[in-house]
Amino acid sequence: MQYFVVMIDYGRRGREAIVDPEITRREVVSRIVSGEYGNISFIHGIAGSVVEDVTADILAEAVIPEIEADGTDLQANHFDHLRDLRKHEPT
Repeated sequence: MQYFVVMIDYGRRGREAIVDPEITRREVVSRIVSGEYGNISFIHGIAGSVVEDVTADILAEAVIPEIEADGTDLQANHFDHLRDLRKHEPT
């Protein structure tokens, strides 16, 4: 049997260890991505009598790719396009 222990730090309010044998690794990653698990102190994977710190691995899996904003102003581009169309209208 394998399960995960997720330790969440609430600061002054204390810490909480979430232990549920039915939660899979994929579910832990999913909960991190969704924001359900935040301020994680550590994540331990327990299989039999072996405890492994898997915090870095799981957090690396849960990284949400950032979409870089290229600074384009779509509304300004739209107005520029309309102005260019008006330039070519028959007068």
